[in-house]
Amino acid sequence: MTAPAAPAVRAPASGLATLRRLILYVLLFALVVITASGLSGLLGRLFRTASVLIQGDVAGLALSLAFTLIGGPLALLLWWFAWRRLHDESERTAAGWGLYLTGMYAVSLIIATTSLLSLAAALIGMERNDWSSSLANSLVWGAIWWWHRWMWKHPHKSPRHLEDIRVLIGWVFGLLLGAGAAIAALSTLLDAAIRGFMSTATLEPWWFPILRSLIWAAGGAVVWWWHWFREGGRRFQTALVDVTIIAVGIFVAGITALAGLGLILFVLLRLAFDRSEPLNLLLEPLAPAIAAAVIGALVWRYHRTESVHRSTRTRRASLLVTSAVALAAAASGVGVVVNALLAAAVSPLAGSATRTLLLGGISSLVVGGPVWWLAWNPRQQPRTADDIPPGRRLYLVAFFGVSAVVALITLLVIGYRLFEFLLGDVSGGGLLDRIRAPLGLLVAAGLVAGYHFALWRHDRALLAAAAPVHQRVIDQVTLISGYAQEGVDPEALARGISDATGGAKVTTWLRADDDGAGLPPSSVLPGGVAEVIRQVAAALEGVTARHVLVIAGPGTRLEVAPLVAAEGVAVLGGAAPGRVLRP
Repeated sequence: MTAPAAPAVRAPASGLATLRRLILYVLLFALVVITASGLSGLLGRLFRTASVLIQGDVAGLALSLAFTLIGGPLALLLWWFAWRRLHDESERTAAGWGLYLTGMYAVSLIIATTSLLSLAAALIGMERNDWSSSLANSLVWGAIWWWHRWMWKHPHKSPRHLEDIRVLIGWVFGLLLGAGAAIAALSTLLDAAIRGFMSTATLEPWWFPILRSLIWAAGGAVVWWWHWFREGGRRFQTALVDVTIIAVGIFVAGITALAGLGLILFVLLRLAFDRSEPLNLLLEPLAPAIAAAVIGALVWRYHRTESVHRSTRTRRASLLVTSAVALAAAASGVGVVVNALLAAAVSPLAGSATRTLLLGGISSLVVGGPVWWLAWNPRQQPRTADDIPPGRRLYLVAFFGVSAVVALITLLVIGYRLFEFLLGDVSGGGLLDRIRAPLGLLVAAGLVAGYHFALWRHDRALLAAAAPVHQRVIDQVTLISGYAQEGVDPEALARGISDATGGAKVTTWLRADDDGAGLPPSSVLPGGVAEVIRQVAAALEGVTARHVLVIAGPGTRLEVAPLVAAEGVAVLGGAAPGRVLRP
Protein backbone atom coordinates (compact mmCIF):
# COMPACT_ATOMS: atom_id res chain seq x y z
CA MET A 1 0.00 0.00 0.00
CA THR A 2 1.49 3.30 -1.08
CA ALA A 3 1.20 6.54 0.80
CA PRO A 4 -0.84 9.27 -0.82
CA ALA A 5 1.17 11.82 -2.72
CA ALA A 6 1.86 15.01 -0.88
CA PRO A 7 0.06 18.01 -2.28
CA ALA A 8 2.26 20.17 -4.45
CA VAL A 9 3.23 23.47 -2.90
CA ARG A 10 2.68 26.29 -5.30
CA ALA A 11 5.71 28.57 -5.68
CA PRO A 12 5.09 32.22 -5.06
CA ALA A 13 4.69 34.41 -8.06
CA SER A 14 7.84 36.05 -9.34
CA GLY A 15 6.37 39.52 -8.82
CA LEU A 16 5.64 38.83 -5.14
CA ALA A 17 9.10 37.34 -4.62
CA THR A 18 10.75 40.38 -6.19
CA LEU A 19 8.70 42.73 -4.03
CA ARG A 20 9.55 40.71 -0.92
CA ARG A 21 13.27 40.87 -1.69
CA LEU A 22 13.08 44.59 -2.39
CA ILE A 23 11.44 45.33 0.95
CA LEU A 24 13.74 42.96 2.82
CA TYR A 25 17.03 44.31 1.49
CA VAL A 26 15.99 47.98 1.66
CA LEU A 27 15.05 47.52 5.32
CA LEU A 28 18.26 45.62 6.01
CA PHE A 29 20.33 48.35 4.35
CA ALA A 30 18.61 51.07 6.37
CA LEU A 31 18.95 49.18 9.65
CA VAL A 32 22.65 48.50 9.11
CA VAL A 33 23.28 52.19 8.41
CA ILE A 34 21.27 53.20 11.50
CA THR A 35 23.11 50.73 13.70
CA ALA A 36 26.50 51.85 12.39
CA SER A 37 25.59 55.47 13.07
CA GLY A 38 24.61 54.64 16.64
CA LEU A 39 27.73 52.60 17.32
CA SER A 40 29.96 55.29 15.84
CA GLY A 41 28.35 57.90 18.06
CA LEU A 42 28.83 55.81 21.20
CA LEU A 43 32.44 54.94 20.40
CA GLY A 44 33.29 58.54 19.53
CA ARG A 45 31.78 59.75 22.78
CA LEU A 46 33.71 57.05 24.67
CA PHE A 47 37.02 58.05 23.04
CA ARG A 48 36.48 61.72 23.84
CA THR A 49 35.38 61.45 27.47
CA ALA A 50 37.11 58.26 28.63
CA SER A 51 34.84 57.92 31.67
CA VAL A 52 31.96 60.41 31.38
CA LEU A 53 29.60 59.50 28.52
CA ILE A 54 26.90 62.17 28.76
CA GLN A 55 28.95 65.37 29.12
CA GLY A 56 25.96 67.69 28.62
CA ASP A 57 24.67 66.21 25.34
CA VAL A 58 21.75 64.06 26.53
CA ALA A 59 19.89 64.17 23.19
CA GLY A 60 22.90 62.95 21.22
CA LEU A 61 23.53 60.10 23.66
CA ALA A 62 19.87 59.10 23.60
CA LEU A 63 19.86 59.01 19.81
CA SER A 64 23.00 56.89 19.68
CA LEU A 65 21.60 54.46 22.27
CA ALA A 66 18.29 54.17 20.38
CA PHE A 67 20.05 53.52 17.08
CA THR A 68 22.29 50.92 18.65
CA LEU A 69 19.98 49.07 21.04
CA ILE A 70 16.92 49.07 18.79
CA GLY A 71 18.35 49.18 15.28
CA GLY A 72 21.11 46.66 16.05
CA PRO A 73 18.92 43.70 17.14
CA LEU A 74 16.45 44.38 14.33
CA ALA A 75 19.28 44.43 11.80
CA LEU A 76 20.68 41.13 13.11
CA LEU A 77 17.22 39.52 13.10
CA LEU A 78 16.52 40.63 9.54
CA TRP A 79 19.97 39.55 8.38
CA TRP A 80 19.50 36.11 9.94
CA PHE A 81 16.14 35.77 8.16
CA ALA A 82 17.73 36.68 4.81
CA TRP A 83 20.86 34.61 5.39
CA ARG A 84 19.03 31.36 6.10
CA ARG A 85 17.04 31.68 2.85
CA LEU A 86 20.20 31.87 0.74
CA HIS A 87 20.38 28.07 0.60
CA ASP A 88 17.81 28.46 -2.16
CA GLU A 89 19.53 28.97 -5.52
CA SER A 90 16.86 31.43 -6.66
CA GLU A 91 17.68 33.72 -3.74
CA ARG A 92 21.36 33.76 -4.62
CA THR A 93 20.73 34.46 -8.27
CA ALA A 94 18.20 37.22 -7.54
CA ALA A 95 19.35 40.76 -8.23
CA GLY A 96 18.34 42.02 -4.79
CA TRP A 97 21.01 40.10 -2.89
CA GLY A 98 23.80 41.24 -5.18
CA LEU A 99 22.60 44.85 -5.22
CA TYR A 100 22.40 44.96 -1.41
CA LEU A 101 25.93 43.65 -1.01
CA THR A 102 27.21 46.02 -3.70
CA GLY A 103 25.60 49.08 -2.14
CA MET A 104 26.65 48.28 1.43
CA TYR A 105 30.14 47.31 0.29
CA ALA A 106 30.56 50.65 -1.49
CA VAL A 107 29.17 52.74 1.38
CA SER A 108 31.20 50.98 4.07
CA LEU A 109 34.39 51.10 1.98
CA ILE A 110 34.11 54.82 1.28
CA ILE A 111 33.23 55.81 4.86
CA ALA A 112 35.81 53.53 6.47
CA THR A 113 38.59 54.66 4.13
CA THR A 114 37.90 58.38 4.40
CA SER A 115 37.53 58.15 8.19
CA LEU A 116 40.79 56.25 8.60
CA LEU A 117 42.68 58.65 6.33
CA SER A 118 41.15 61.63 8.13
CA LEU A 119 42.37 60.16 11.40
CA ALA A 120 45.88 59.69 10.04
CA ALA A 121 45.93 63.21 8.56
CA ALA A 122 44.57 64.72 11.79
CA LEU A 123 47.57 63.40 13.72
CA ILE A 124 49.85 65.74 11.78
CA GLY A 125 50.22 69.23 13.12
CA MET A 126 47.34 71.15 14.63
CA GLU A 127 44.44 68.87 13.66
CA ARG A 128 44.50 66.56 16.69
CA ASN A 129 41.08 67.61 18.00
CA ASP A 130 39.01 65.58 15.52
CA TRP A 131 40.51 62.14 15.89
CA SER A 132 37.79 60.51 18.05
CA SER A 133 34.91 60.55 15.54
CA SER A 134 37.25 59.51 12.73
CA LEU A 135 38.53 56.57 14.77
CA ALA A 136 35.01 55.48 15.69
CA ASN A 137 33.77 55.67 12.10
CA SER A 138 36.78 53.81 10.76
CA LEU A 139 36.37 50.97 13.28
CA VAL A 140 32.62 50.52 12.85
CA TRP A 141 32.46 50.90 9.08
CA GLY A 142 35.64 48.90 8.62
CA ALA A 143 34.03 46.00 10.48
CA ILE A 144 30.89 46.33 8.32
CA TRP A 145 33.02 46.35 5.17
CA TRP A 146 34.87 43.21 6.23
CA TRP A 147 31.61 41.51 7.19
CA HIS A 148 30.05 42.16 3.78
CA ARG A 149 33.23 41.13 1.99
CA TRP A 150 33.10 37.85 3.91
CA MET A 151 29.50 37.32 2.76
CA TRP A 152 30.51 38.07 -0.80
CA LYS A 153 33.32 35.51 -0.63
CA HIS A 154 31.15 32.85 1.02
CA PRO A 155 31.40 29.62 -1.01
CA HIS A 156 27.71 28.69 -0.69
CA LYS A 157 25.77 31.95 -0.21
CA SER A 158 27.58 34.54 -2.28
CA PRO A 159 25.66 36.23 -5.14
CA ARG A 160 25.98 34.73 -8.59
CA HIS A 161 26.63 38.01 -10.39
CA LEU A 162 27.81 41.64 -9.95
CA GLU A 163 31.27 40.52 -8.85
CA ASP A 164 32.89 42.91 -11.34
CA ILE A 165 30.78 45.84 -10.07
CA ARG A 166 32.03 45.35 -6.51
CA VAL A 167 35.64 45.34 -7.67
CA LEU A 168 35.13 48.29 -10.00
CA ILE A 169 33.62 50.42 -7.24
CA GLY A 170 36.69 49.99 -5.06
CA TRP A 171 39.04 50.42 -8.01
CA VAL A 172 37.45 53.65 -9.25
CA PHE A 173 37.17 55.09 -5.73
CA GLY A 174 40.80 54.31 -4.93
CA LEU A 175 42.01 55.65 -8.26
CA LEU A 176 40.14 58.95 -8.01
CA LEU A 177 41.08 59.41 -4.36
CA GLY A 178 44.75 58.59 -4.88
CA ALA A 179 45.14 60.64 -8.06
CA GLY A 180 43.35 63.66 -6.62
CA ALA A 181 45.41 63.61 -3.43
CA ALA A 182 48.61 63.12 -5.42
CA ILE A 183 47.79 66.17 -7.52
CA ALA A 184 47.17 68.18 -4.34
CA ALA A 185 50.47 67.06 -2.76
CA LEU A 186 52.55 67.69 -5.87
CA SER A 187 50.82 71.02 -6.43
CA THR A 188 51.63 72.22 -2.91
CA LEU A 189 55.24 71.11 -3.23
CA LEU A 190 55.72 72.76 -6.62
CA ASP A 191 54.01 75.93 -5.48
CA ALA A 192 56.41 76.18 -2.56
CA ALA A 193 59.32 75.63 -4.95
CA ILE A 194 58.14 78.05 -7.65
CA ARG A 195 56.74 80.93 -5.66
CA GLY A 196 58.76 80.45 -2.48
CA PHE A 197 57.94 79.34 1.05
CA MET A 198 56.61 82.75 2.01
CA SER A 199 53.57 82.31 -0.25
CA THR A 200 52.52 79.20 1.64
CA ALA A 201 53.51 80.35 5.11
CA THR A 202 50.85 79.79 7.80
CA LEU A 203 50.87 79.00 11.50
CA GLU A 204 52.29 75.55 10.74
CA PRO A 205 55.28 74.36 8.68
CA TRP A 206 54.79 74.44 4.92
CA TRP A 207 55.31 70.71 4.52
CA PHE A 208 52.39 69.68 6.80
CA PRO A 209 49.75 70.00 4.01
CA ILE A 210 52.01 67.97 1.74
CA LEU A 211 52.21 65.14 4.29
CA ARG A 212 48.42 65.13 4.73
CA SER A 213 47.89 64.95 0.98
CA LEU A 214 50.46 62.16 0.72
CA ILE A 215 48.57 60.18 3.37
CA TRP A 216 45.37 60.49 1.33
CA ALA A 217 47.23 59.58 -1.85
CA ALA A 218 48.78 56.50 -0.22
CA GLY A 219 45.40 55.39 1.11
CA GLY A 220 43.78 55.75 -2.29
CA ALA A 221 46.65 53.85 -3.90
CA VAL A 222 46.23 50.99 -1.42
CA VAL A 223 42.48 50.77 -2.08
CA TRP A 224 43.13 50.83 -5.84
CA TRP A 225 45.85 48.15 -5.62
CA TRP A 226 43.71 45.93 -3.40
CA HIS A 227 40.79 45.86 -5.82
CA TRP A 228 42.73 45.97 -9.09
CA PHE A 229 45.33 43.33 -8.23
CA ARG A 230 44.39 41.53 -5.00
CA GLU A 231 40.67 41.18 -5.81
CA GLY A 232 41.37 40.40 -9.46
CA GLY A 233 39.77 43.40 -11.14
CA ARG A 234 42.52 43.36 -13.75
CA ARG A 235 41.56 39.83 -14.80
CA PHE A 236 37.90 40.59 -15.51
CA GLN A 237 37.24 40.56 -19.25
CA THR A 238 33.76 42.02 -19.13
CA ALA A 239 32.28 44.90 -21.07
CA LEU A 240 31.73 46.84 -17.84
CA VAL A 241 35.42 46.71 -16.97
CA ASP A 242 36.37 47.83 -20.46
CA VAL A 243 33.93 50.74 -20.33
CA THR A 244 35.23 51.79 -16.91
CA ILE A 245 38.83 51.73 -18.12
CA ILE A 246 37.89 53.90 -21.08
CA ALA A 247 35.69 56.30 -19.09
CA VAL A 248 37.88 56.80 -15.99
CA GLY A 249 41.39 55.73 -16.89
CA ILE A 250 41.50 57.33 -20.34
CA PHE A 251 38.71 59.92 -20.66
CA VAL A 252 38.93 61.56 -17.23
CA ALA A 253 42.70 61.19 -17.03
CA GLY A 254 43.08 62.56 -20.56
CA ILE A 255 40.99 65.62 -19.76
CA THR A 256 43.08 66.23 -16.62
CA ALA A 257 46.37 65.90 -18.47
CA LEU A 258 45.35 68.09 -21.41
CA ALA A 259 43.88 70.74 -19.12
CA GLY A 260 47.12 70.82 -17.15
CA LEU A 261 49.26 71.07 -20.29
CA GLY A 262 47.09 73.82 -21.70
CA LEU A 263 47.29 75.79 -18.46
CA ILE A 264 51.09 75.38 -18.35
CA LEU A 265 51.43 76.74 -21.87
CA PHE A 266 49.01 79.57 -21.06
CA VAL A 267 51.09 80.66 -18.07
CA LEU A 268 54.30 80.52 -20.11
CA LEU A 269 52.76 82.57 -22.91
CA ARG A 270 51.54 85.14 -20.43
CA LEU A 271 55.00 85.35 -18.90
CA ALA A 272 56.40 86.03 -22.36
CA PHE A 273 53.76 88.31 -23.89
CA ASP A 274 51.34 89.46 -21.19
CA ARG A 275 52.80 90.86 -17.95
CA SER A 276 49.62 92.77 -17.06
CA GLU A 277 49.44 91.20 -13.58
CA PRO A 278 52.01 90.77 -10.79
CA LEU A 279 54.40 87.89 -11.19
CA ASN A 280 53.08 86.09 -8.12
CA LEU A 281 49.55 86.02 -9.57
CA LEU A 282 50.80 84.95 -12.97
CA LEU A 283 52.64 81.97 -11.45
CA GLU A 284 49.79 80.93 -9.15
CA PRO A 285 48.14 78.38 -11.53
CA LEU A 286 51.45 76.92 -12.72
CA ALA A 287 51.99 74.42 -9.88
CA PRO A 288 48.48 72.88 -10.02
CA ALA A 289 48.76 72.72 -13.82
CA ILE A 290 52.06 70.81 -13.69
CA ALA A 291 50.70 68.43 -11.05
CA ALA A 292 47.52 67.76 -13.04
CA ALA A 293 49.49 67.20 -16.25
CA VAL A 294 51.96 64.79 -14.63
CA ILE A 295 49.48 62.70 -12.64
CA GLY A 296 46.88 62.72 -15.40
CA ALA A 297 49.45 61.63 -17.98
CA LEU A 298 50.67 58.80 -15.74
CA VAL A 299 47.14 57.51 -15.13
CA TRP A 300 46.27 57.84 -18.83
CA ARG A 301 49.44 56.07 -19.92
CA TYR A 302 48.92 53.16 -17.56
CA HIS A 303 45.35 52.53 -18.68
CA ARG A 304 46.26 53.07 -22.31
CA THR A 305 48.80 50.28 -21.90
CA GLU A 306 46.21 48.10 -20.15
CA SER A 307 43.74 48.62 -23.00
CA VAL A 308 46.31 47.36 -25.51
CA HIS A 309 46.31 43.93 -23.82
CA ARG A 310 42.52 43.65 -23.90
CA SER A 311 40.11 43.25 -26.81
CA THR A 312 40.53 44.97 -30.17
CA ARG A 313 37.34 46.91 -29.59
CA THR A 314 38.72 48.27 -26.30
CA ARG A 315 41.98 49.33 -27.93
CA ARG A 316 40.12 51.11 -30.69
CA ALA A 317 37.78 52.78 -28.21
CA SER A 318 40.73 54.12 -26.21
CA LEU A 319 42.12 55.79 -29.34
CA LEU A 320 38.75 57.27 -30.22
CA VAL A 321 38.25 58.63 -26.72
CA THR A 322 41.73 60.19 -26.73
CA SER A 323 41.00 61.72 -30.11
CA ALA A 324 37.67 63.07 -28.86
CA VAL A 325 39.21 64.76 -25.82
CA ALA A 326 42.01 66.32 -27.86
CA LEU A 327 39.63 67.46 -30.59
CA ALA A 328 37.36 69.11 -28.04
CA ALA A 329 40.36 71.03 -26.64
CA ALA A 330 41.52 72.07 -30.12
CA ALA A 331 38.03 73.14 -31.18
CA SER A 332 37.64 75.18 -28.00
CA GLY A 333 40.94 76.85 -28.80
CA VAL A 334 39.74 77.74 -32.30
CA GLY A 335 36.57 79.29 -30.87
CA VAL A 336 38.51 81.34 -28.33
CA VAL A 337 41.00 82.53 -30.96
CA VAL A 338 38.17 83.70 -33.22
CA ASN A 339 36.57 85.42 -30.24
CA ALA A 340 39.82 87.19 -29.37
CA LEU A 341 40.43 88.32 -32.97
CA LEU A 342 36.93 89.75 -33.20
CA ALA A 343 37.43 91.47 -29.84
CA ALA A 344 40.65 93.03 -31.14
CA ALA A 345 38.83 94.23 -34.26
CA VAL A 346 36.00 95.74 -32.23
CA SER A 347 38.01 97.28 -29.37
CA PRO A 348 41.62 97.87 -30.37
CA LEU A 349 42.28 99.78 -27.14
CA ALA A 350 41.41 96.80 -24.91
CA GLY A 351 44.76 95.20 -25.56
CA SER A 352 45.46 93.42 -22.27
CA ALA A 353 42.19 91.51 -21.96
CA THR A 354 42.17 90.60 -25.65
CA ARG A 355 45.78 89.42 -25.50
CA THR A 356 45.04 87.21 -22.50
CA LEU A 357 42.03 85.71 -24.28
CA LEU A 358 44.07 85.10 -27.43
CA LEU A 359 46.85 83.40 -25.51
CA GLY A 360 44.34 81.12 -23.81
CA GLY A 361 42.92 80.03 -27.16
CA ILE A 362 46.36 79.49 -28.65
CA SER A 363 47.45 77.34 -25.71
CA SER A 364 44.37 75.14 -25.97
CA LEU A 365 44.79 74.78 -29.73
CA VAL A 366 48.51 74.03 -29.54
CA VAL A 367 48.00 71.34 -26.89
CA GLY A 368 44.89 69.68 -28.33
CA GLY A 369 45.86 69.79 -32.01
CA PRO A 370 48.99 67.57 -31.95
CA VAL A 371 47.40 65.04 -29.60
CA TRP A 372 44.39 64.78 -31.89
CA TRP A 373 46.66 64.41 -34.91
CA LEU A 374 48.58 61.53 -33.29
CA ALA A 375 45.46 59.73 -32.04
CA TRP A 376 43.27 60.21 -35.12
CA ASN A 377 46.01 60.21 -37.80
CA PRO A 378 44.03 62.00 -40.54
CA ARG A 379 46.61 61.11 -43.21
CA GLN A 380 45.80 57.40 -42.96
CA GLN A 381 42.05 57.27 -43.42
CA PRO A 382 40.30 54.12 -44.71
CA ARG A 383 40.59 53.52 -48.45
CA THR A 384 38.36 50.45 -48.62
CA ALA A 385 35.36 49.20 -46.68
CA ASP A 386 37.51 46.57 -44.98
CA ASP A 387 39.76 49.29 -43.54
CA ILE A 388 36.89 50.95 -41.63
CA PRO A 389 37.37 49.89 -37.99
CA PRO A 390 34.43 49.09 -35.71
CA GLY A 391 33.04 52.07 -33.87
CA ARG A 392 34.40 54.64 -36.33
CA ARG A 393 31.04 55.45 -37.91
CA LEU A 394 29.43 55.76 -34.47
CA TYR A 395 32.21 58.15 -33.45
CA LEU A 396 31.73 60.26 -36.59
CA VAL A 397 27.97 60.44 -36.15
CA ALA A 398 28.31 61.30 -32.44
CA PHE A 399 30.77 64.12 -33.07
CA PHE A 400 28.75 65.44 -35.98
CA GLY A 401 25.58 65.37 -33.87
CA VAL A 402 27.14 67.09 -30.86
CA SER A 403 28.78 69.79 -32.96
CA ALA A 404 25.55 70.31 -34.91
CA VAL A 405 23.63 70.79 -31.65
CA VAL A 406 26.27 73.26 -30.44
CA ALA A 407 26.06 75.13 -33.74
CA LEU A 408 22.28 75.28 -33.50
CA ILE A 409 22.41 76.66 -29.96
CA THR A 410 24.98 79.28 -30.92
CA LEU A 411 22.83 80.29 -33.90
CA LEU A 412 19.91 80.85 -31.55
CA VAL A 413 22.13 82.90 -29.24
CA ILE A 414 23.37 84.99 -32.17
CA GLY A 415 19.80 85.54 -33.30
CA TYR A 416 18.79 86.59 -29.82
CA ARG A 417 21.70 89.02 -29.58
CA LEU A 418 20.88 90.41 -33.02
CA PHE A 419 17.24 91.11 -32.22
CA GLU A 420 18.23 92.45 -28.81
CA PHE A 421 20.56 94.90 -30.54
CA LEU A 422 17.94 95.95 -33.08
CA LEU A 423 15.08 96.28 -30.63
CA GLY A 424 16.81 97.40 -27.46
CA ASP A 425 19.20 100.03 -26.29
CA VAL A 426 22.31 100.26 -28.49
CA SER A 427 24.41 101.81 -25.73
CA GLY A 428 25.38 98.38 -24.41
CA GLY A 429 28.03 97.85 -27.10
CA GLY A 430 28.25 97.09 -30.80
CA LEU A 431 26.65 94.14 -32.53
CA LEU A 432 29.96 92.37 -33.21
CA ASP A 433 30.99 92.74 -29.60
CA ARG A 434 27.73 91.09 -28.53
CA ILE A 435 27.99 88.09 -30.85
CA ARG A 436 31.75 87.49 -30.99
CA ALA A 437 31.74 84.76 -28.29
CA PRO A 438 28.92 82.65 -29.83
CA LEU A 439 30.28 83.38 -33.31
CA GLY A 440 33.64 81.92 -32.39
CA LEU A 441 31.94 78.85 -30.97
CA LEU A 442 29.84 78.58 -34.14
CA VAL A 443 32.96 78.64 -36.32
CA ALA A 444 34.59 75.87 -34.28
CA ALA A 445 31.44 73.73 -34.21
CA GLY A 446 30.92 74.25 -37.94
CA LEU A 447 34.44 73.13 -38.76
CA VAL A 448 34.13 70.02 -36.59
CA ALA A 449 30.69 69.15 -37.98
CA GLY A 450 31.77 69.68 -41.59
CA TYR A 451 34.92 67.58 -41.22
CA HIS A 452 33.17 64.64 -39.59
CA PHE A 453 30.24 64.80 -42.00
CA ALA A 454 32.66 64.63 -44.93
CA LEU A 455 34.38 61.59 -43.38
CA TRP A 456 31.02 59.94 -42.76
CA ARG A 457 30.00 60.41 -46.40
CA HIS A 458 33.36 59.05 -47.52
CA ASP A 459 32.93 55.91 -45.40
CA ARG A 460 29.36 55.49 -46.61
CA ALA A 461 30.55 55.62 -50.21
CA LEU A 462 33.15 52.95 -49.46
CA LEU A 463 30.57 50.69 -47.84
CA ALA A 464 28.11 51.24 -50.68
CA ALA A 465 30.76 50.37 -53.25
CA ALA A 466 31.63 47.17 -51.40
CA ALA A 467 28.03 46.11 -50.85
CA PRO A 468 26.56 43.57 -53.27
CA VAL A 469 24.51 45.18 -56.02
CA HIS A 470 20.82 44.38 -55.79
CA GLN A 471 19.52 45.81 -59.04
CA ARG A 472 15.91 45.16 -59.80
CA VAL A 473 15.59 44.02 -63.43
CA ILE A 474 11.98 42.84 -63.51
CA ASP A 475 9.42 45.58 -62.91
CA GLN A 476 6.19 43.65 -63.46
CA VAL A 477 5.17 39.98 -63.36
CA THR A 478 1.85 38.73 -64.74
CA LEU A 479 0.99 35.34 -63.23
CA ILE A 480 -1.64 33.22 -64.97
CA SER A 481 -2.70 30.14 -63.05
CA GLY A 482 -5.67 27.90 -62.42
CA TYR A 483 -8.19 28.31 -59.64
CA ALA A 484 -6.72 28.54 -56.17
CA GLN A 485 -6.35 25.17 -54.52
CA GLU A 486 -6.34 24.43 -50.83
CA GLY A 487 -3.02 25.46 -49.30
CA VAL A 488 -2.13 27.90 -52.12
CA ASP A 489 -3.17 31.50 -51.45
CA PRO A 490 -2.93 33.73 -54.56
CA GLU A 491 -2.26 36.87 -52.49
CA ALA A 492 0.52 35.20 -50.50
CA LEU A 493 1.89 33.83 -53.76
CA ALA A 494 1.93 37.32 -55.30
CA ARG A 495 3.72 38.80 -52.26
CA GLY A 496 6.30 36.05 -52.28
CA ILE A 497 7.07 36.48 -55.98
CA SER A 498 7.33 40.25 -55.49
CA ASP A 499 9.88 39.77 -52.69
CA ALA A 500 11.84 37.25 -54.73
CA THR A 501 12.09 39.65 -57.70
CA GLY A 502 13.18 42.66 -55.66
CA GLY A 503 9.82 44.40 -55.37
CA ALA A 504 8.32 43.85 -58.81
CA LYS A 505 4.61 44.49 -59.26
CA VAL A 506 2.77 41.13 -59.50
CA THR A 507 -0.63 40.73 -61.16
CA THR A 508 -2.41 37.38 -60.82
CA TRP A 509 -4.97 36.03 -63.31
CA LEU A 510 -7.02 32.86 -62.92
CA ARG A 511 -7.72 30.70 -65.95
CA ALA A 512 -11.28 29.65 -66.71
CA ASP A 513 -10.59 26.70 -69.04
CA ASP A 514 -8.67 24.21 -66.88
CA ASP A 515 -11.27 23.32 -64.20
CA GLY A 516 -8.84 24.24 -61.43
CA ALA A 517 -5.89 22.28 -62.76
CA GLY A 518 -3.48 25.22 -62.90
CA LEU A 519 -1.70 25.07 -59.56
CA PRO A 520 -1.18 21.71 -57.90
CA PRO A 521 -2.82 21.13 -54.53
CA SER A 522 -0.83 21.29 -51.31
CA SER A 523 -0.64 17.49 -51.20
CA VAL A 524 1.46 17.52 -54.38
CA LEU A 525 3.75 20.33 -53.18
CA PRO A 526 4.65 19.76 -49.52
CA GLY A 527 6.00 23.29 -49.25
CA GLY A 528 2.71 24.85 -50.30
CA VAL A 529 3.10 28.49 -51.30
CA ALA A 530 6.80 28.51 -50.44
CA GLU A 531 7.48 25.72 -52.94
CA VAL A 532 5.60 27.48 -55.72
CA ILE A 533 7.47 30.73 -54.97
CA ARG A 534 10.77 28.88 -55.07
CA GLN A 535 9.95 27.36 -58.46
CA VAL A 536 8.86 30.70 -59.91
CA ALA A 537 11.95 32.49 -58.53
CA ALA A 538 14.19 29.79 -60.01
CA ALA A 539 12.46 30.13 -63.37
CA LEU A 540 12.91 33.93 -63.32
CA GLU A 541 16.67 33.78 -62.74
CA GLY A 542 18.55 35.33 -65.63
CA VAL A 543 15.48 37.00 -67.12
CA THR A 544 16.27 40.65 -67.95
CA ALA A 545 12.95 41.82 -69.32
CA ARG A 546 10.98 44.53 -67.55
CA HIS A 547 7.70 42.64 -67.89
CA VAL A 548 7.47 38.86 -67.57
CA LEU A 549 4.53 36.55 -68.15
CA VAL A 550 4.40 33.42 -65.95
CA ILE A 551 1.96 30.63 -66.88
CA ALA A 552 1.50 28.03 -64.12
CA GLY A 553 -0.22 24.80 -65.05
CA PRO A 554 -1.69 22.55 -65.80
CA GLY A 555 -0.22 20.39 -63.04
CA THR A 556 3.39 21.24 -62.16
CA ARG A 557 4.08 22.82 -65.56
CA LEU A 558 5.61 26.30 -65.40
CA GLU A 559 6.30 28.59 -68.40
CA VAL A 560 8.08 31.96 -68.32
CA ALA A 561 7.82 34.36 -71.25
CA PRO A 562 9.56 37.78 -71.27
CA LEU A 563 7.44 40.49 -72.88
CA VAL A 564 8.64 43.28 -75.17
CA ALA A 565 6.57 46.45 -75.19
CA ALA A 566 5.33 47.70 -78.58
CA GLU A 567 2.90 50.37 -79.68
CA GLY A 568 -0.49 49.18 -78.48
CA VAL A 569 0.62 45.56 -78.06
CA ALA A 570 2.87 43.45 -75.86
CA VAL A 571 4.85 40.90 -77.89
CA LEU A 572 5.97 37.55 -76.39
CA GLY A 573 9.75 37.51 -76.60
CA GLY A 574 10.86 34.37 -78.45
CA ALA A 575 7.28 33.28 -79.29
CA ALA A 576 6.14 32.04 -82.69
CA PRO A 577 5.66 34.73 -85.34
CA GLY A 578 2.22 36.24 -85.31
CA ARG A 579 1.37 35.13 -81.74
CA VAL A 580 0.56 38.22 -79.68
CA LEU A 581 -1.25 39.05 -76.47
CA ARG A 582 -3.29 42.23 -76.28
CA PRO A 583 -2.57 44.03 -72.96
